[in-house]
Amino acid sequence: MKRILISAFAIIFLFLLTIPASASAKNIYFFYGDGCPHCAKEEVFLKNVVEEKYPDININEYEVWSNSKNAQLLREAASKINLKVSGVPVLIIGDKAVVGFHNNNTTGAEILALLKEYDSGKCDDAVASVFGKKDDEKTCEHNCEADGECEHDCGCSADTARTENISQNINIPFLGERDVKSFSLPTLTIIIGILDGFNPCAMWVLVFLITLLLGMQNRKKMWILGLAFIITSGIVYFLFLAAWLNLFLFISFLAIIRYIVGAVAIGSGIYHIKEYFTNKEAACKVTGGEKKKKIFDRLKLIISQKSFVLSLVGIIILAAIVNLVELVCSAGLPAVYTQVLTLSNLPVWQYYSYLALYIIFFMLDDLIVFFIAMTTLKLTGISAKYTRYSNIIGGVIILIIGILLIFKPGWLMF
Repeated sequence: MKRILISAFAIIFLFLLTIPASASAKNIYFFYGDGCPHCAKEEVFLKNVVEEKYPDININEYEVWSNSKNAQLLREAASKINLKVSGVPVLIIGDKAVVGFHNNNTTGAEILALLKEYDSGKCDDAVASVFGKKDDEKTCEHNCEADGECEHDCGCSADTARTENISQNINIPFLGERDVKSFSLPTLTIIIGILDGFNPCAMWVLVFLITLLLGMQNRKKMWILGLAFIITSGIVYFLFLAAWLNLFLFISFLAIIRYIVGAVAIGSGIYHIKEYFTNKEAACKVTGGEKKKKIFDRLKLIISQKSFVLSLVGIIILAAIVNLVELVCSAGLPAVYTQVLTLSNLPVWQYYSYLALYIIFFMLDDLIVFFIAMTTLKLTGISAKYTRYSNIIGGVIILIIGILLIFKPGWLMF
């Protein structure tokens, strides 16, 4: 009997040794924005793939666009692992994070590799202290405030609600009926860039410069000075767009910023539509007659310089100053566009590629006017009619974008 008991205890002891040292569940932290399509795709991946492969790992979900407490948790968790948050989704696994989600084969594979490392015990939960959680404690998937009880009585249709493919047709003046979701990011970039370019404040200095250049005898100098003005203007505007972009990337997970930009867009849209009906001359209201005269006098002085180098430097400096002053005229469209750009959660190089594409089409009207003038030696400007049309079209588009930023931000993520 004694031998039987000893054998039984030995078997039980050996069985206990085979149980993992830590049977407590592990936690990962998923931060998303309600309406974000990239977040929705990752959420489906987490539920369909990760939960099946790693049933003992708790997936804790936090909506950050409309929940300020969750946004604060994201900031604190990010600081723990030295992560610079530029948008959602964000998935924190142990001491590492995955920002953004492309598809199951790319981002999904990266997530699974980190989970394998985390599950094997090679890294600890570096952000657990931020959430004040025990290892085996799981948060409510709806992030309810109540202790331990979910306020929602559902089956839960939240996933399908966020991922459904909604089609909404809107009748845009001069463009006809368009599905909001049918506009790709490159298309939106080109359209807004062109509309932003038809700006009375961005054209009048170039037109006056061309009138001075046409009086020069040296065609080579004409081309160099004119292109220097246009290129400098493009660089200044690119830096302006980049500043807006980096600001919104820095604070993009704060829902209040999206609402503020949306409100600004609605106000700007209404202003541009009003300009179509009230400003039939399409005149710039920022630079009055006295300011124009000063700039004209400086241009004459610069062009009349005997030293070509001094003329070139003067043109570059004047182009930078004029464009900085006139950014007041066109602050609305760039701010709204860069906010939309940040919603798409792109690699850094793609952000700046889109800014470059925007600048190309923004400067298109200037380039057309300049090339025609230099080749025909005749000045041909953009008529007030086209500028007015850009006001009404741009106003309607920016108004729609403003409304979507507030109520349907997911429709602006490409």
